[in-house]
Amino acid sequence: MLFYDLQQTLRAFQNRFEKYDLVIADEMGYISFDKEGSELLFTHLSLRAGRKYTIITTNLSFERWGEIFRDPVMTAAMIDRLTHQSYIINMNGNSY
Repeated sequence: MLFYDLQQTLRAFQNRFEKYDLVIADEMGYISFDKEGSELLFTHLSLRAGRKYTIITTNLSFERWGEIFRDPVMTAAMIDRLTHQSYIINMNGNSY
């Protein structure tokens, strides 16, 4: 019963997440993901790719994203999906 409830909760979250026109993930990499968290984020962002807008802010270069997701293959796929037909703005300077 618990597994069914968890699946139902996850499905409801996915349906709600897909409807948002814009999702902002601020400070990506501030906290690392475990395997399951990385896979869930990858799945959700992949479903949005090319259909809805996503903004991600981070202080880490793409080369360091392996530290966040801990799976080099999935990290490469995540970066590929996020950067395809996207705008990357590199902001260097003082933080305010």
